[in-house]
Amino acid sequence: MGTDLTDIQQQDAPVTTSKDSDRAAAAAEEIRAPKGDSLVGKTVTINRPRQELYDYWRALAQLPEFMENVERVEPMGGNRYRWTVKAPAGRTVEWVAAVTEDRPGEVIAWTSEEDADVANSGRVEFRDAPGGRGTWVTATLLYDPPAGIVGKVIAKLFQREPAIQVRRDLRRFKQLMETGEVATGAWTQAQRAEEMN
Repeated sequence: MGTDLTDIQQQDAPVTTSKDSDRAAAAAEEIRAPKGDSLVGKTVTINRPRQELYDYWRALAQLPEFMENVERVEPMGGNRYRWTVKAPAGRTVEWVAAVTEDRPGEVIAWTSEEDADVANSGRVEFRDAPGGRGTWVTATLLYDPPAGIVGKVIAKLFQREPAIQVRRDLRRFKQLMETGEVATGAWTQAQRAEEMN
């Protein structure tokens, strides 16, 4: 293939569905200062240059534009950011996370601080897809759901579980980067008014 990718990176299937049982453990080990016991890993191919995708993602305050459950990401200085995220039953959870690895055009990694409502850590990697097909964007997340397994079940019922959200958020990121907008089934006020006339 002629790339500098590791065997794990050459596979674009999510780490959680790999037939290689060591792949999930290896992916978790790539996260610096890991926090959490539940592993989520998803990959999407986006037909844009990886530097452009990295630059957009690295402006963390923009993430709510395509991350459905993220209300806001506020810079606190020193590579620390306060995250406010929707939770089940109309609630929100907050945490402060620090960027632990930042290689322009390649990877962004983070870990939450000790008092986080949802302990988490992860990384987003940007790799050239084979055959000039754009960029593989891989999000790997370790997290501890509030209230343990019960909290995870409740989050799934309300469609707020991170495994569900990572897949959806990557799909929306792809739409935004390739088309300039995120497709939605919701009508804008202008569309609704036009239909009513």
